[in-house]
Amino acid sequence: MDSGATNDPFPHRHLLGIEGLSRREIVYLLDRADSYANQPRGAAPLAVLRGRTVINLFFENSTRTRTSFELAAKRLGADVINMQAQTSSIKKGETLIDTAMTLNAMRPDALVVRHPESGAVQLLSEKVDCAVVNAGDGSHEHPTQALLDALTIRRRKGRLEGLVVAICGDVSHSRVARSNIYLLNAMGAHVRVVAPRTLIPAAMERFGVDVFYDMKRGLTGADIVMMLRLQTERMHGSFVPSIREYFHFFGLDYAKLAVAKDDALIMHPGPMNRGVEIDTEVADDIDRSVIRQQVEMGVAVRMACLEALNREARTSAAP
Repeated sequence: MDSGATNDPFPHRHLLGIEGLSRREIVYLLDRADSYANQPRGAAPLAVLRGRTVINLFFENSTRTRTSFELAAKRLGADVINMQAQTSSIKKGETLIDTAMTLNAMRPDALVVRHPESGAVQLLSEKVDCAVVNAGDGSHEHPTQALLDALTIRRRKGRLEGLVVAICGDVSHSRVARSNIYLLNAMGAHVRVVAPRTLIPAAMERFGVDVFYDMKRGLTGADIVMMLRLQTERMHGSFVPSIREYFHFFGLDYAKLAVAKDDALIMHPGPMNRGVEIDTEVADDIDRSVIRQQVEMGVAVRMACLEALNREARTSAAP
């Protein structure tokens, strides 16, 4: 990431991933998001991004992420344009670079991009003059999801440092897992990954995590249990024998959860496959599941990120 003055609390031009962010920069984003999360429901739009244009460019279908970025930009007072590849010139054969040049000519202030190929958002960021936010690229990163997960945890537990976080499921294909690992390690949490051998990348330990191939061992003493969706659309080959067998060994139910701490929180980035990676009763547990709160924190986090990438807006924003 490009950076400027060292006294700037967030000196980056783009937000392409969590990797490379310092603990101080992560805390800055979380603190700003926390302040937005505390705003009263129904509050009037702010003037933080008034007169600025945010383009949401999604090459993959999305409900939560695209909608929350749209709400975030509008609550900051920005004009928002939503573009989907299915209805754009890309469908007619336009290349990614041509798309970047076309959008750049429109002079937006921020471009929010989701793309099925890892590295595509980085490429776009090199071809445009505005700030670029990675809304998920292939199996690479999904930085705002990790930030909203961290904010959800911090608001419930009061901290991230020292917590034992078990990330369970399709680690190999999950950009959410990668971004969370980078963030949680930077914040001093103890990260475990739990999955069948076929769904954990080789040499996973180099990411600074403990690897488990058994749910009981991996969840023992965990403060946070973060389930991942099976990314079947990214799988080329057979990674699990069957859905029924996968749920039996790696789907989260109360029997497996029993070895975690009594107050362990249950998380899932969505969309959930109930009965595949998580049992319905567990997902809807009002005392332990924070899945709904994750969705709620999405708008606040994305407001903080859009503000942080616009230095003029940030200097005039309320603390």
